[in-house]
Formats: sequence, C-alpha cells, structure tokens
Amino acid sequence: MFDPEVRALAERVVSENRAAGRRIATAESCTGGLVAAAITAVPGASDVFDRGFVTYSDEAKVAMLDVSEEILATLGAVSEATAWAMAQGAIEKSSADVAVSISGIAGPGGGTEKKPVGMVVFARAERGKDGRPPSDEAPALADVHQMGDLGRDEIRRQAVLIALRLLLP
Repeated sequence: MFDPEVRALAERVVSENRAAGRRIATAESCTGGLVAAAITAVPGASDVFDRGFVTYSDEAKVAMLDVSEEILATLGAVSEATAWAMAQGAIEKSSADVAVSISGIAGPGGGTEKKPVGMVVFARAERGKDGRPPSDEAPALADVHQMGDLGRDEIRRQAVLIALRLLLP
C-alpha cells in the first residue's frame, strides 16, 4: 500500500519509539490520516500508536483538538500557530508522549500568493516530564515547508515522510 521509503520510515518510527517506551499520536489535515495509516500498517504498531486525529475542516480542529477559533480566523488553518495548537491538542486528548501535526495546501487549487500550493506546516509536541501536556508557554516546535507544486499525491507523500521523521526519538 505504501512505497518502500514510507514503509521503511514507518517501521523505524514503530521500532525506535517502542525501544524508547514512547506512545505517539497524529493530528492530520492535508494528509487525511496517511501518517496514521503508514504507522498502523506496521505489525506491532499498537505497542506505540495511541491514536490519530483527522481534522480536515476548521470545525474539526476546534471540536476535536481545541484549536482556537481566533487562531483560525486570524492566521488560518495553514499556519505555525494552528499546527502547534493541533499538536498540543493531540497530546492533551490522548495518552501519547509525542504528537505530530500537519496542515497544508496540497492542491491543485486553494493556494494564494502568501500560502501557495505545496506549503505544509508541521509541529511536534511532547508531554512534559511530569506527565502533563505541554503548556502554552512551551517552545513551539513548528516548521513551514515550501515544497512547490509537486502535485497533490507527491506533496502528501513528502508530508508523510516529514511527519514520520518528526516522530523519531
């Protein structure tokens, strides 16, 4: 189902998180659950994968991950603030130790001059050492990737690879 590069990286994510004793969660928008699917395609993924949130719409981001309506209205779904809020929400709504979020514009339409097709934002949040979710003051580990208009399938594939790398210990 997945190409060899995605499959091998998903296997590493499962193996290395198992060895580290970590549980993981995903919060996905433009990838529509592909990161979770790649991880759960690996035998034994249940040792590390807690849950995945597919929050394609703004309403889902608010309802499932408590992303602020103000952030969405002001900065949009494809922003570092939204990605960070999604990752933080995934930690708060799960028993995961680390979560990754993805929000972007896979195309072929929907891009603008400021947010072109191929712009994908990622964030990673980790549960605090005391077992509590990270606070709003925690440093945001968010990153914007400008992939260019590689086509919808390739943008999503590249986003899956980046997200999987962010889940490595």
